[in-house]
Amino acid sequence: MHARSFKRRSEGMTRTLIICEKPDAARRLAEALADRLPPARKRHGLRYFELSAADGIIVVCPVLGHLYTVDARGSRSRREYPVWDFEWKPKYQVERGFERQEGLLRAIHELAQKADRFIDACDYDIEGSVIGYMTLKYACGGADIKAGRMRFSTLTKSDLKEAYINASAQLDHNLVQAGICRHEIDWLYGVNLSRALTESARKSSGEYLNISTGRVQGPTLKFVTEREVQISTHVPIPYWTITAQADIDERTVPLEYSKKRLEKKIEAEDVAANTRNRTGRVERIEERHVSIKPPPPFDLSELQSESYRHLHLGPSQTLRILERLYLQALISYPRTGSQKLPASIGYEAILKGLQKSAGYRDLVSELLSQPVLRPVEGGKADPAHPAVYPTGRLPRRLSTIESRVYDLVVRRFMAAFAPAAERAIQRATVTVSGRYVFYLRGSATVCPGWMRFYQPYGVVSETSIPHLREGQEILFKEVSAVQHFSAPPPRYNPGSLLRMMEHNGIGTKATRSGIIDLLYKRGYVAGEAMRPTLLATKVIEVLEKYCPKIVDVSFTRDLEVKMDRIEAGEATHDGVLSEAVKQLRPVMERLKSDEEMLGRDLRIAVRQLVMEKSMIKVPCPSCGLALRVVRSAKTRKRFIECSGSSTHQCRFTLPLPQLGRLEPLEKFCERCGFQLFATWRWGKRPLVSCPKCYVEGLRRTKSN
Repeated sequence: MHARSFKRRSEGMTRTLIICEKPDAARRLAEALADRLPPARKRHGLRYFELSAADGIIVVCPVLGHLYTVDARGSRSRREYPVWDFEWKPKYQVERGFERQEGLLRAIHELAQKADRFIDACDYDIEGSVIGYMTLKYACGGADIKAGRMRFSTLTKSDLKEAYINASAQLDHNLVQAGICRHEIDWLYGVNLSRALTESARKSSGEYLNISTGRVQGPTLKFVTEREVQISTHVPIPYWTITAQADIDERTVPLEYSKKRLEKKIEAEDVAANTRNRTGRVERIEERHVSIKPPPPFDLSELQSESYRHLHLGPSQTLRILERLYLQALISYPRTGSQKLPASIGYEAILKGLQKSAGYRDLVSELLSQPVLRPVEGGKADPAHPAVYPTGRLPRRLSTIESRVYDLVVRRFMAAFAPAAERAIQRATVTVSGRYVFYLRGSATVCPGWMRFYQPYGVVSETSIPHLREGQEILFKEVSAVQHFSAPPPRYNPGSLLRMMEHNGIGTKATRSGIIDLLYKRGYVAGEAMRPTLLATKVIEVLEKYCPKIVDVSFTRDLEVKMDRIEAGEATHDGVLSEAVKQLRPVMERLKSDEEMLGRDLRIAVRQLVMEKSMIKVPCPSCGLALRVVRSAKTRKRFIECSGSSTHQCRFTLPLPQLGRLEPLEKFCERCGFQLFATWRWGKRPLVSCPKCYVEGLRRTKSN
């Protein structure tokens, strides 16, 4: 094949290298351009595709995400701070677990040496643009200056072919510079602030714990801790409501008092005493019809919120599922901020594709019978991608939860084309003694409209009221004054915290869910109703004390606006980066000078979290008490022992690996049920082992 390719090049055929972000995207692009999937080739562990086209040889290869990342220039200690001098390096040189990328970079470099033309076909957003640019610049020997850019929102054959034919002559440099600037600023803030907190705590407590914060993570965590303060300082205020029931046509129905809450007990008791077992008179009967427009098409944030509300999926879990659906060409690109569906996506073709599914057939037929297909749209727009929509391709095999997320996307899309729903709102006004006013309310769907298309996600309650006439008298059977107390605001959950981040303009649609995951990973929050730990409270207290600007939402939002201006061509990468460093320098000088006091403020919280992390999830096999990880003061060796060793002489112990960072996992041995441990050593994959099975294996070896 190499000889044939060389011959074609010598005859004037060009050789095009297309960089894709993921293997599935590369496979679909190769299949679209070749009209059938060409056989995969392999070079240094990289699977790529080579095919013949009218304009020459096309090589399509994936890069498996970010191959380059920001790191300190030169070989410096990872405990040293502040750090101002940085550079972009291959990711495998900086982070554990990416050793495979060394071979991928070598393969891409070799493929690039034979190429005449280069195209970036990574996802069309900030992250995808940075991935493609860095690969072309470094792995492809400066090909970024002559590379083109493909733009597409779905991985269907038609969209991919059109994107290849209409590829631009150059990269989207403003988007690239905005993305690079965001990575560099986030690295500078994250590495410096996190090292300051981690090292201060280590020197003071003697315990190592990765205490991270950053430009977006800090303000996000502050939302959670502030809400906890509001909850803990809330003073319950008593108030009263009136519950009433009346007999109407041999039916007991509830009525609502005109004042929803009464501040004084005496007033509430007066209402109850003077209406109980009294006759009320129907003064007025009103009915009005309201039209309810369909909800707009999904942007990513709203889709994550609806998924959490109806399917109980966290934002990150929803995004991972959406990415799998996108890579199967079932939906459009999910990382979008748009609520608009342009006609260019082909409404009719998509609906006709969905019509082939028995579950959607009747609903789609109804939509297609309309004279004009015109979707309702929301106010949000995204210059890169439309709202999330199904491509019309039907899935072959999906897991249960993938099917439900796909169904949510499809039904929201169909609802956007459906007519408005019509509801009848009824209210009867009933007075007792001419003084006390009650309401009997009812609501019913007259025309379901879009609600039928969005079921089961758009269900509303139906409440009917008995047939009444003005002047009719009804008997109030039960009337009570019920005491309540005002409640504090609810704790954030992943869905509501995501909406809070979006509302305040911090983070991006692609990074917000990852920030929330990080709060759990670092031990800052626990539970679905997010409760901050002592460490989270102390970290925010320290940051507010020594560098309040870092957790100030307006400061973070201002940086977001400046980076958006780079994307719009209204600001420069160097200018925004220089301003960000200028604001960070005095903060780091203060943290460095106050390192000892900073460590004292964090010491207790760090020790508590380290102790909690040392506790084992399974009980002691000998006595049933808790197990823990300890380190011998004499030998400095670590092992597992029973927490009752000092009180009731339980001598149960298990050895642990002595080299590397030890991490108890939320997984258990399939053979014996004991908790598994991972041991991390630099440059190697984590070793997962069961301490109990290890000891039993040694015993069997000795007995043999």
